[in-house]
Amino acid sequence: MMITVNTDMLIDTWQRLLTDPHKSWVLFEHGTCVVLTAPEGELAEQATALLKEFGPVHAGSSAGDFGVTDLKDAEGWIVTSHHNDVLTYVGPDESQDLPEIAVGLFGRSKRHRDGTELHVVHVEDKRGSADPA
Repeated sequence: MMITVNTDMLIDTWQRLLTDPHKSWVLFEHGTCVVLTAPEGELAEQATALLKEFGPVHAGSSAGDFGVTDLKDAEGWIVTSHHNDVLTYVGPDESQDLPEIAVGLFGRSKRHRDGTELHVVHVEDKRGSADPA
């Protein structure tokens, strides 16, 4: 089954999930988000370099590791990876009635695609956007 990527929905979902005013992030085409805790320079380039290294899955290595978090504030799941700042969203329409392990494997495959295709669809630059106390 081919799922059409809804970029606007992905951006909206990540904006609701990533509310820290100090964390910039970059979204890739298949739903993988790279959170930049120390953003510098061109954010898309920084995130692309990170995802190029930590996105592709390599059998038998930590690059195949993942965890699954069922979201409380949105429908769907976040699939974590072997890098704390690389997260992939799996929507309810992508994984209807699948067990958690299947959701994780699907999210990992989306991360792999994003890590090899490296197509940025959105940059959320929060540098300097936080209100002073």
